[in-house]
Amino acid sequence: MTKIEFQNGPSVDHLLSRASPLLDRVEHQVQIAVHVTKDSVYRDGKLDEQLFDQFQNSCYVIAVAKAELEAAKSLLLHAQSHPDAVLLKPCATYFCSQTIKTVLSTLANEAIALGLDRKALLALLADDEIDSWLTLASAYEDLASYCLESGNSRLESGLSEEQELVRSTFQRFADEVVAPRAEEIHRQDQDIPEEIIKPAAELGCFGTCIPERFGGLQPDDRPDSLGMIIVTEELSRGSLGAAGSLITRPEIAARALLAGGTEAQQTKWLPQLATGEKLCAISITEPNTGSDVAAVALRATACEGGWRLNGSKTWCTFAGRSELVVVLARTDSDATLGHKGLSLFLVEKPVYPGHEFEHKQPEGGAFSGKSIATLGYRGMHSYQLFFDDYFVADDCLIGEEEGEGKGFYYTMAGFAGGRLQTAARATGVMQAAFEAALSYATDRKIFDKTLAEFQLTQTKLTRMLATITASRQFSHTVAKLMDQGAGQMEASLVKLFSCRAAEWVAREAMQIHGGMGYAEESAVSRYFVDARVLSIFEGAEEVLAIRVIARGLMEQHDSNSFRSEQQELTAVNNKLS
Repeated sequence: MTKIEFQNGPSVDHLLSRASPLLDRVEHQVQIAVHVTKDSVYRDGKLDEQLFDQFQNSCYVIAVAKAELEAAKSLLLHAQSHPDAVLLKPCATYFCSQTIKTVLSTLANEAIALGLDRKALLALLADDEIDSWLTLASAYEDLASYCLESGNSRLESGLSEEQELVRSTFQRFADEVVAPRAEEIHRQDQDIPEEIIKPAAELGCFGTCIPERFGGLQPDDRPDSLGMIIVTEELSRGSLGAAGSLITRPEIAARALLAGGTEAQQTKWLPQLATGEKLCAISITEPNTGSDVAAVALRATACEGGWRLNGSKTWCTFAGRSELVVVLARTDSDATLGHKGLSLFLVEKPVYPGHEFEHKQPEGGAFSGKSIATLGYRGMHSYQLFFDDYFVADDCLIGEEEGEGKGFYYTMAGFAGGRLQTAARATGVMQAAFEAALSYATDRKIFDKTLAEFQLTQTKLTRMLATITASRQFSHTVAKLMDQGAGQMEASLVKLFSCRAAEWVAREAMQIHGGMGYAEESAVSRYFVDARVLSIFEGAEEVLAIRVIARGLMEQHDSNSFRSEQQELTAVNNKLS
C-alpha cells in the first residue's frame, strides 16, 4: 500500500512506548521556566503586576509550549487507548516527534529570558536516545498517503456508535445544506438564511448544551460537552460563519443561566434557546477594554422597576438577528471594585435583518447597532452596539437581586465552554481545509505528476492530518474533564493550540492550491480568512496565553516542592557521574 507498514508492528509500538518519557523530559524544561518566571514576578507570595508585565514574552512562550505538549499527550493517550486503530500509532508518534523538536527549539531560542540552560536544551536535541527516536519517528512523514489512496480524510476518533450517528447526521447537514450556501453568504456578506437556521434548530443543534428537562439534548443527570463539540466541528466544517458558530452563543447563555439564573429565568429562557425559538447574542467586549472583561464600563443604573443601560459595546456577533442579547454591565459605580461590580442582563429586542438596526422604546430608551466589516467570519455579522437609557426590568438581571455583582463569574462559567467549543470550531475549519487540499493535490498535475506524488506535498499533508487529529483528541479529552467538573485550564490550552493550528493548516491548504488558493472562487481562501479570527475571539491569543494560562500555571506551581525535586535529581545525577 505504502512504504509505511500500517500494522501493530513492534517498531511502531516501541516508538510509541518511548514517546511519553521523552515528552516528560521536555515538560520538565517547561516546568523549570515556570519556576524561574514565578520567582521573578512573585513577591511575598503574591503576583507583582508590574513585574509580571515585564515577563510577558516568557509567559507567552511557556503557555504555547504547554499547549503543544498537552496536545501531543492527548493524541498519544488516544493512540494507546485504541490499539486496533493502527493508523493512530504512526500518527501519534509522528506528531510527538514534531512537538518535541518544535518545543525544544523554541525553548532554546528563548533560553536566556526563560532562565534555562541553552546548552542543556541543545544537548537534549542531540541526546542519543532522543535523536535516534526522532529520526525513526520522522519515517512516518508520508502517513497522508493513506488518505490519498483510501479517500478517508480522518483517523479513528474513538466515538461511540451513538456519537458517531450524531456526527454523521450533522456531517450530512453540513454537506447538503450549509456548504452549498456558504460561498454566497461569505462573498456577499449575507445574513444566515432561514434555510440553514430552521433545519439546524429541528436537528436540535441549539440545545446541545441545555439539559433535557428544558427541551435540550444534554442528559439531566450529567453534562455532555463531547456531544456539543462533535456537532460544532461538523457545522464549522460546512462553514464557520454560516453554521459553525450557531451553537456558541446559546451555549454561553445557557451556562450563565444554569450557573446563576433564577428558576423562573431558567424555565422561561432555556426552552426557547434550546429549540431556536429565540436566538441570542453575547455582548461582553467594549471598545476600550478588549479582552479585559473586568474593565467593562457600560453602566446599568437602578431605576423604578429595573435598570437603565448606557454605553457602548463592540464585536457582538449575531446581534441583529438575535431576539435576546446577554449584556455584561457595571451595576456598581465604584470602578475600583473591578469584576466584582459587574452584573449580567438579558436584553430582549426585535429581529433586524441586514447590517444595522435601531430599537426605540416607548419610554424613550434606545438600543442600536451597526455591523463591522470583516475579512471573514461573515454571515452572523459582528456589531458595535449603543445603549441610550435603554430600560430592562428587574427580572432581566440574571439571578435578580442575588445575581447583582456576580456577572463576571456567570460570564466565566460560559467562557470555559466557549473556549472548548472554539477549539472544535477550529478543528472543523482545519478538516474542511485538509479535505480541499487532498482533493486538489490528487487532481492537479504539474511537471507530469500530480501534486500528491511529490514528497513535500505528502509531508505537508501528513503534518496537517496529524495536527487535526491532535486537535480533535485534545478537545475530546478536555470535554471529558469538564464534564467531571475540571478542565478549566485545559479548556484555555486547547483553545490556544487549536486556533493557532487552524491558521497554519488553512495556510498550508491554500499553499497547496497555489494561485487558485488565493482566488476568491476557491473555498480554501474562505477557510484561510475564517481561521484568522479564531485566535482573536473568545479570548485573544496573547491575553489567553499570558493572563490566563501562564498566570494559572504559576499559581499551580509549588516552588518549594519543585526545588526539593530538583535537588534530588541533581544528587542522583552527581552520583551517577
